[in-house]
Amino acid sequence: SKLRVGYEALCRDETPMIRRAAASNLKDLVEKIEKDHVVTFAIPNFRHLAEDDQDSVRLLTVEPLVGITKRLTTEECKQYLGESVQRLCVDKSWRVRYMVADQFVPLATNIKDAELQEELLNVAISLMHDSEAEVRGAVCTQLDGLAGLTNSEAIVGRLQAPLQELVDDPSQHVRATLAKHIGSLCRVFGKEGTIEHLLPLLLRLLKDSFPDVRLNIISKLDVVDSVVGIDSLSQSLLPAIVELAEDKQWRVRLAIIEYVPLIASQLGVQFFDEQLSNLCMSWLGDPVYSIREAATVNLKKLTEVFGVDWARSTIIPKILAMANHPNYLYRITTIFAITMIAPSVTPEIVRDMILPSLEGLVNDPIPNIRFN
Repeated sequence: SKLRVGYEALCRDETPMIRRAAASNLKDLVEKIEKDHVVTFAIPNFRHLAEDDQDSVRLLTVEPLVGITKRLTTEECKQYLGESVQRLCVDKSWRVRYMVADQFVPLATNIKDAELQEELLNVAISLMHDSEAEVRGAVCTQLDGLAGLTNSEAIVGRLQAPLQELVDDPSQHVRATLAKHIGSLCRVFGKEGTIEHLLPLLLRLLKDSFPDVRLNIISKLDVVDSVVGIDSLSQSLLPAIVELAEDKQWRVRLAIIEYVPLIASQLGVQFFDEQLSNLCMSWLGDPVYSIREAATVNLKKLTEVFGVDWARSTIIPKILAMANHPNYLYRITTIFAITMIAPSVTPEIVRDMILPSLEGLVNDPIPNIRFN
């Protein structure tokens, strides 16, 4: 009882630093007190701190709010917290709105009331239009769980317009965050909705001027593939992916390389030979070592996907032809590539095709090649 009285006094202290300390400890306090005290003690103090004139205090009440909602029933959340939640969501301080956006899904998930969740969904959409880029970026991180708050048909219709705006957001940070999380919406949109509404947005993000945006989209393509299938994905996005294979940012090229075996396994050997084979070989001559290294690993994975016979007739002759290239980088990459592939092929291929080329490189004029 004395501790509760003391805490109430700290929540009302004239020094903002003290009130901030009280707010920052409210979450732990809520987890440890009895349910009755949550209603009679924690909520009144939460309300007082949530209405503080200092935004540095108010922003610290968002995480305790999530903890409080865990302890209450649906009716209690609606009765005791409805107004406070709505007030924090539209707070005049962008830092408070940022905290709401960052904790939005845990908060909305704990509040089971359908009417209040619908209002929170409206808030989330308004946060996507927020004047501050930090807030828009924070709400983009919540896309993974946001779709679970209501039925899929409602969310598809409500999110189309804000997503269109976020794809063209002036902040590259917001676009990069969106690119990292937009793929999670595919499961909610479904195959037809994704093809109709999301794939055009993904294509625009793949062509974004900021490399991190392109990189984040590429890293999540497997999620899109699991929903729409590789055929739809290749028809819509493969031209852009091939274009990114020559991107000036080496990290983007590296991400594309790591994605190629998945594409190859889905599209089949004929499509790969026609569309991607030359591309994979070109990476062996990339000026960045990490790309050349990843390209050799890529060839090994492709050999495992398509088989030894395919490697013997398609890939290995092209690799061995590089052993006579005038540029020493191609010759040394030949060594790395055949060393990587050798365990995946038969001893006969090693004996008849690989060893003769290696014997020729033993007398190469470049010491580094002879060493390797």
